[in-house]
Amino acid sequence: MTLLDKLVMYFQYPFVRYALIVGVLIALCSSLLGVTLVLKRFSFIGDGLSHVAFGALAVASILGVTNEMLLVLPITVLCAILLLRAGQNTKIKGDAAVAMISVGALAIGYLLMNLFSTSANLSGDVCTTLFGSTSILTLTRTEVWLCIGLSVVVLVLFVLFYHKIFAVTFDEAFARATGTPANTYNLLIAIIIAVIIVLAMNLVGSLLISALVIFPALSAMRVFKSFRSVTICSGVLSVVCAGLGILIAVLGGTPVGSTIVAVDIVAFALFALAGALRGRAG
Repeated sequence: MTLLDKLVMYFQYPFVRYALIVGVLIALCSSLLGVTLVLKRFSFIGDGLSHVAFGALAVASILGVTNEMLLVLPITVLCAILLLRAGQNTKIKGDAAVAMISVGALAIGYLLMNLFSTSANLSGDVCTTLFGSTSILTLTRTEVWLCIGLSVVVLVLFVLFYHKIFAVTFDEAFARATGTPANTYNLLIAIIIAVIIVLAMNLVGSLLISALVIFPALSAMRVFKSFRSVTICSGVLSVVCAGLGILIAVLGGTPVGSTIVAVDIVAFALFALAGALRGRAG
């Protein structure tokens, strides 16, 4: 059986199509906001919020909540707002606030899962939550439609407020001086990132989510200089890497999340090389 025949066979199964749709949408959304987070030097907010989502997921599983999203999403959004407020506190710097909430949520989540374990395979559940499912059978039709709906909302918000986000990203002080409510747009960015992280947990796991946010943006910055060019390149690259990673995982039987991140790393290396060669040629 050729590689193409295998792909055709696998795409007959709904769970493969679901994973590809969700992976591409999450990759696109995370890469767009990733450019802003990298430029604002607040990349680790993704890492911090992913650990918060892990803690919320642990609480949801202990309480026996049927739809975990109903509990995980509000808690993660609330912590995004708290992180933003704490980052503006002169007594607690932004990176310290992220570290406090990140480590605290991860530790409490794991502690609660141990104390009130409802599963016979606790280590397997923790590993799946942290690194993504080793199988892509976990995505249901409801989750796919929810992901599509939330992704559309994220993309519409980004397009509508593109110029404001651009202003807040590059010169927040100037944006404030011209009457732009910078705090409101910072809050919008934080909430959107929280939504993306909760969506991505099923696919890549809480520890690998920040890679989807950071790597495409950093790769695009190796070659392009303008905000628009970097954003477009980051989005296209992220979608390609996610799609390629999922296909490799399906064919090779590797974990989806880790495979996508590995493809992102290879892409970053290639873009860094291209950027270096372009610099020498110039």
